Amino acid sequence: MENLQRKFYLDKVEPFIGKNLIKVLVGQRRVGKSYLLLQLIDLIKEKDLNANCVFVDKEKYQFDEIKNYSNLIEYIEQKMEIDRTNYVFIDEIQDIEGFEKALRHFYSYDNFDIYCTGSNANLLSGELASYLSGRYIEIKVFGLSWNEFLLFHKLPNDKSSLEKYLIFGGLPFIKNLPLKEEIVFDYLKNIYSTIIYKDIISRFNIRNTNFLENLVKFAANNVGNILSAKKISDYLKSQKTNISPQVVLTYLDYLCQAFLIYKVNRSDIVGKKVFEVGEKYYFEDWGIKNSIIGYQQTHINQLLENIVFIHLKTNNYVVFVGKLGSKEIDFICEKDGTIVYIQCAYLITDDNVREREFGNLLEIKDNYRKIVVSLDNFTLGNYKGIEHLHLFDFLNTFN
Repeated sequence: MENLQRKFYLDKVEPFIGKNLIKVLVGQRRVGKSYLLLQLIDLIKEKDLNANCVFVDKEKYQFDEIKNYSNLIEYIEQKMEIDRTNYVFIDEIQDIEGFEKALRHFYSYDNFDIYCTGSNANLLSGELASYLSGRYIEIKVFGLSWNEFLLFHKLPNDKSSLEKYLIFGGLPFIKNLPLKEEIVFDYLKNIYSTIIYKDIISRFNIRNTNFLENLVKFAANNVGNILSAKKISDYLKSQKTNISPQVVLTYLDYLCQAFLIYKVNRSDIVGKKVFEVGEKYYFEDWGIKNSIIGYQQTHINQLLENIVFIHLKTNNYVVFVGKLGSKEIDFICEKDGTIVYIQCAYLITDDNVREREFGNLLEIKDNYRKIVVSLDNFTLGNYKGIEHLHLFDFLNTFN
């Protein structure tokens, strides 16, 4: 198979190869974590010709017998070599009960270099985090960025390719499929089912599966809208489903833990206060969102906002929804002490829309960068000091 390097992530991990740190790659299932482990093995074998690489892939049947930390220790100790550096790679480590005890065990060896992946946001919580404080590096893995999407699919860097990105999202495996909705969406629905049943229903012993799936559909239809547990609960009551706000919050948290969706809090631009209610939710992969409710022209603004959000997260920005009095700024983005304000709009069709989208940004009285991102064929370039970028140009230039 063609070996397409995800250099963005390899460059993040490479400085830590051979260092006494556990390298942890976290992210939604099928975003390419296993693929990255295999590429890291190739990279390590180039650097260390004497490397002993041990790979445990919990997605494969042959590793079914490794159910807990003692099974894992026994397996690796059978494969280890005393006089060589043992590079250990464990894929989907959260499926191994008590895995943190095995990591703690092998961390104490001088000739072990450990890499693992997980599909749970709380992978490094509790005992592992406290014991290994300062001894691990966590790297968040997302689906394909815009440039990776072009590389994987061998597409030109133009707006016709952007439409494919809007529809199909960024899961790496779809490079092996014809880019047709009925084919790709069938694959994405299967991935969605795996996440729901393996990472949520099974892990948290959920019985009300119908409610969970209806909640995902509600989130998919309301990407970029301010949501609250009460608002969702009230909606469900109107549909003859009586679920308390607390249960809604718990289920939303499960979806976030599996990286299916992300919660984004609101922050007051003037007072810097972070609000505890009324968040926005975005999908890790908008292709999955499209497969759940269909690709709809009426949801283009949602997709635009979702893609901008994931692009920001991939580029290591801390992101909030901005609140300025009664007005809203889609994103406040912070990185390296710098702030950028971003507003998303499908099309700037008239003066009223222009005044709303640009006017909100103009009311922010500081000198940080401000951008409106849209899908207009012709953008304004610069409007009263605010940049106006087509999504295509934003993805190509903003990092």
